Amino acid sequence: MERELRARMERLGDPAPGLVRAGSGLSAAFGRAVRASGRPLVVLLPAQGAVPAPMPPNDLGPAREVTVLAEEVRLLAYDPNDRDACVRADEALVAQCGRLLAVWDGSPTDGRDATAHMVAFARARGVAVEVVWPVGAARRSVRASASSPVPPSARGSRDDQRSA
Repeated sequence: MERELRARMERLGDPAPGLVRAGSGLSAAFGRAVRASGRPLVVLLPAQGAVPAPMPPNDLGPAREVTVLAEEVRLLAYDPNDRDACVRADEALVAQCGRLLAVWDGSPTDGRDATAHMVAFARARGVAVEVVWPVGAARRSVRASASSPVPPSARGSRDDQRSA
């Protein structure tokens, strides 16, 4: 998936940065692909006031990695343990974008994966959407804690990881 994301970004004609909300799922692979394509990476971290909020355990490793890769880190007030707050954070991220690279198999939302919602949200706001789902990719279920939020829709879901 990372290779495919990198190839898509290299084909884009503009030098726009890649934006990602820190979390598990494909956020780290997306961050690596952005940097490998020569683009700057902007990372959104959850905040409580003016400081980063504690993140769920499953998000810590990927969040550290994208933060290290980032050229810029922005704080956004939301609770990373609240699925609806994470979806609103993704909506705020999409509203800042000119294009959404959605790692998505085209399936409707199942209450855990908000990718279908994010694609519809972006299209309704005139944001260009490019779906990334390489031939041979398949969903695989990953066990998550009950308090796990939905991570960046453009990079996949904690509950339904993508593999190529």
